[in-house]
Amino acid sequence: MRKVYVWDKFVRLFHWSLALSFTANALLIDEDSDIHEYVGYAVMGLVLARIIWGFVGTQYARFKSFPPSLTQSLEQLSDISLQRRVVHTGHTPLGALMIYNLLGSLMILTLSGFLMTTDMFWGVEWPQEIHEIFVSWTEFSVLLHIAAVIFESRRTQVNLPRAMVSGYKTFDTPNEGVK
Repeated sequence: MRKVYVWDKFVRLFHWSLALSFTANALLIDEDSDIHEYVGYAVMGLVLARIIWGFVGTQYARFKSFPPSLTQSLEQLSDISLQRRVVHTGHTPLGALMIYNLLGSLMILTLSGFLMTTDMFWGVEWPQEIHEIFVSWTEFSVLLHIAAVIFESRRTQVNLPRAMVSGYKTFDTPNEGVK
């Protein structure tokens, strides 16, 4: 059994704060309330802080440790389809794509929400339309992310939700099949 410290405190705090904030704004808070706006600003702040941390943070938090790669993503899909158990110490290639998707989608979502509150764009339809499209897209992406985490946890026998709470990934093999 091998334990590796992968997710630092900032990444874990960011992840769960973002999950709670997005869920609250999407499902619990009235979209016309001031609280919805404030939570949206908090989401924007979280995303901006995560982007900064992606350049100055710890090893597995840095963007250079999980660059978007079509080749590696296709390789991971091949591993899945051929039932090869390859685990990744940090983000998987498909997980990396999801992170970039979520960070970008949340920035567009929060920026379009902000534009709707300005005098310049008050009553203009396109910021609201973009906001609504990205609410739906982000909700879909979050559900896909959750499903993929459950699937990959079972497939690779690495408890990914536990790792995002404790910071440690636990591998049952010393090094073989680990990237």
